[in-house]
Amino acid sequence: MLFACLLLSGCETVHFYTQAATGQLKILAGRKPIDRLLADEQTDPKLRRQLQWVQSIRAYAGAELHLPVGSAYSEFTQLEGEYALWNLVAAPEFSLSPKRWCYPIAGCASYRGYFDKADAEAQAGRLRAQNFDVYLGPVPAYSTLGWFDDPVLSSFVDWQPERLASLLFHELAHRRVYISGDTQFNESFATAVSRIALPDWRRRQGIPAPGVESVAQAQRVNSLMVSARKQLQQIYGSDLSDAEKREKKARTLRQLRHCYREASAGWQQDEQFTKLVEKTNNATLALVSEYQSQVPAFVQLYKDSGSNWDAFYTAVEQLGALPKEQRNTQLKALGKRAQGADQASSKNVTGPSLQSDTCMSAAN
Repeated sequence: MLFACLLLSGCETVHFYTQAATGQLKILAGRKPIDRLLADEQTDPKLRRQLQWVQSIRAYAGAELHLPVGSAYSEFTQLEGEYALWNLVAAPEFSLSPKRWCYPIAGCASYRGYFDKADAEAQAGRLRAQNFDVYLGPVPAYSTLGWFDDPVLSSFVDWQPERLASLLFHELAHRRVYISGDTQFNESFATAVSRIALPDWRRRQGIPAPGVESVAQAQRVNSLMVSARKQLQQIYGSDLSDAEKREKKARTLRQLRHCYREASAGWQQDEQFTKLVEKTNNATLALVSEYQSQVPAFVQLYKDSGSNWDAFYTAVEQLGALPKEQRNTQLKALGKRAQGADQASSKNVTGPSLQSDTCMSAAN
């Protein structure tokens, strides 16, 4: 596979594909069947409990979500390090469109995965030198899209059951539908599957839904990120000089962080949001958009499919078969319908705004 890759136009360095193949093979070589671990009396009780959760989640995903579980996540790999790999996302200085990398099998994607953190940091440095905004973050899990039976990894096995279920639903969704070359479509679809499935899964497990305050906090952060993104798009699309764009960009990002600190004062659980906001640049905004921007459209499509999983997947596949421009037009229309329904059910909702120095609440 590596040799064939190097013969294809668009393939990158031998080093990148060598480290990718080596890292993947190391994970596969370390797999141990979960059934065998559960039968072993020497297995740590905490690990045993978590692996039992995995088996339960897999069963639900196959029976209720009609996802092609197969032998995926039926084995466990203990990693040498804390994370499986590191993802690199980059965007030009005055653009919110992420840089794309193309691969022989998966097509083009808006991120680059490295099993070696030093390699990822070196590439990030080269991109920064070219005036790209860069985000480099650890990846606890990823999908090989059915090419291999992905194992449960030590990087995420200890997560709380709900977070574990959300992850597995997301990754298994990639095995059901994957459109080569459209990261936003693929990630938003998988995120939607997880979001739709979680309430029923929680109910069956007797796990309470997230508290009202927790949901409100996430909505406030999202509101700020959307507002910052809109302002930056206006700046980048203007006739201002590069120096003026650079100054206004910096001011917008400072205002985003200031408004977040004001909105989050007194929050009990804000660490994950704080890390995201403090790192925010074009690359992080592009990453959030890739995973979230089309989710409402897919949720609406699920409703239009009679809330039937098989009908939904068929509709998604039909959508994915369209030319990209036509596909995005339909998703945009679905998203507007979803937004209209949300506004009708939640009139006069207020949230933080970037429009004033004081970040006073403003009607959304």
